[in-house]
Amino acid sequence: MKLELRFFATFREAAGGKTVNAEFADGSTVGDILRELESEYEGMEGRLVVDGDLAPQINVLKNGREVLHLDGLDTPMTDGDRLSVFPPVAGGA
Repeated sequence: MKLELRFFATFREAAGGKTVNAEFADGSTVGDILRELESEYEGMEGRLVVDGDLAPQINVLKNGREVLHLDGLDTPMTDGDRLSVFPPVAGGA
């Protein structure tokens, strides 16, 4: 299946761009995809999935909906879906 992956801030740097179109096995879940991304992009290794769960303070959206409000890492993906990955953000004055 083909997915559109969107990366923000430091994850964008790791992926080499804001948007990546990639193919994954049919039936892949959010967790499957995040684990593949960790193995493919050095700057994401160990930053997406920690101890079998979504890493703390990152946001992952499937088609604009936070996956934590769906089925978390078990959220199924289908052809044409968009997955957006946001690193922890801090700052402000």
